[in-house]
Amino acid sequence: AWADGFAHVGWPTLVALGVLTALSLVADVLSTVVGAQRVGASRKALWGTFIGSIVGLFFMPIGLFAGPLLGALLGEYWHTRELGRSTKVGLATWLGILLGLALKLAVVIAMLGLFAFAWFL
Repeated sequence: AWADGFAHVGWPTLVALGVLTALSLVADVLSTVVGAQRVGASRKALWGTFIGSIVGLFFMPIGLFAGPLLGALLGEYWHTRELGRSTKVGLATWLGILLGLALKLAVVIAMLGLFAFAWFL
């Protein structure tokens, strides 16, 4: 948009793309937490998942997968002291990450479509 002086893609489209970007980040974090919650994770595991997701952003790209998994595993282990249960919660969190990845892919496709629509119209 900037390259052609916003002749094809204006501010309303860019704002919509920004909102979609924010929604994709929220969907990513929430899907990870929901994955942990589905197997009955403790509050400590949920907080570990959230904190691990945020910390994982600083260690891209591996941190995006390892951060929430390790956070959930450590949080649940801190709560129950059961490695088997903690591992189950960690794996459910990882499945939530995969769901979040699928949601982000859908948002990316929507963003590309919106940009193409604005460009050619």
